[in-house]
Formats: sequence, structure tokens, C-alpha cells
Amino acid sequence: MMSNFAHKTSDSSRAKRGNQLGAKLALVSALVVGALAAIPVQAQGTKIGFVNTERILRESGPAKTAQSKIETEFKKRDDELQRLSSSLRTQADKFEKDAPVLSESDRVKRQRDLANLDSDLQRKRREFQEDFNRRRNEEFSSIVSKANDSIKRIAEQENYDLVIQDAVTVNPRIDITDKVIQSLGK
Repeated sequence: MMSNFAHKTSDSSRAKRGNQLGAKLALVSALVVGALAAIPVQAQGTKIGFVNTERILRESGPAKTAQSKIETEFKKRDDELQRLSSSLRTQADKFEKDAPVLSESDRVKRQRDLANLDSDLQRKRREFQEDFNRRRNEEFSSIVSKANDSIKRIAEQENYDLVIQDAVTVNPRIDITDKVIQSLGK
């Protein structure tokens, strides 16, 4: 019984020492990170750039061309979906007007037909959206690849040590997105 108590006591003191060591390491880490954060980036001799990928995919020439190409490609299917949706609305409105005078069997049949049309429309919309997204991803992945090549080229030419894409907050003086967009336009 006494040895069991001694064993528990040594475990407890070992845990306390571990917690104290962890707290000391956390304090040292916080001090080091704080000290590094206080050193200006230029004082360290590091040149940092930032690129906003979303802007590139929205504003660059290749992105606008790709978006236009995709919209043209999918216009016919989109128009067909709009036509089906309009037809379904028209039929649903007609059903609402006719419902009071329809027999029970006709009412059930038309409700079933409307439900089938709605299911078909929803399925076609899902397929359209999946195909559209897949095609968009194909087009934009090549643009991202070209943008990454441009970023690397700019970084080498202008001696950047680090280029960050998509940060939470950035000082505009290190934003090189316009240079990348211009590079893609060439």
C-alpha cells in the first residue's frame, strides 16, 4: 500500500515538472517569436512580395478569355435550363388554377408529372453545374500554372526571397499582383 502511494506521488511530481518545462518552453518560444517579429523585414535583408491569386483569376487577360470561352460553351445548356424552368413554372401555375376543378386522379397525375419535371430539372442543373465547374477548373488550372511561372520569373528577375500567395492582410507596397497580370497579358 505504501509503495503504491509513493508511485502515485512520483508520477504527480513528474507531471508537475513536465508542465513547468512546457510552460518554460512556451515562454521562450513566445520571446523568440516576439523578437523576430520586432526586426524589420528589410533589416534582415529579405525581400518579400505578395500575389493575390483571386485577382489574377478575375482580372488577367487569359482569365477573362477563359471565362468568356466557358460561358459561350455552356450558353446553349444554360438557355435550355432556363426554358425548362420557365415551362415548369407555367405548368405549376396552370395546375394551381385548375386544381379545384380537377378530379382526384387527374390532380394526383398532374402533381406527379410536375414532381417528375422538377426532379428532372434539378438533376440537369446539378449536371450542368458539375460540368461547368470541371471545365472552369481545367481552364483556370492552366492559368494558375502560367501565373506561377510568371511569379517565379519576376521573383528571380527582381531578387525576391519570398513571394506569398493569398494572405489575410498585406501591405500594398509588397503587392506584385499587377506585375503578374501584366506578365500574363504578354
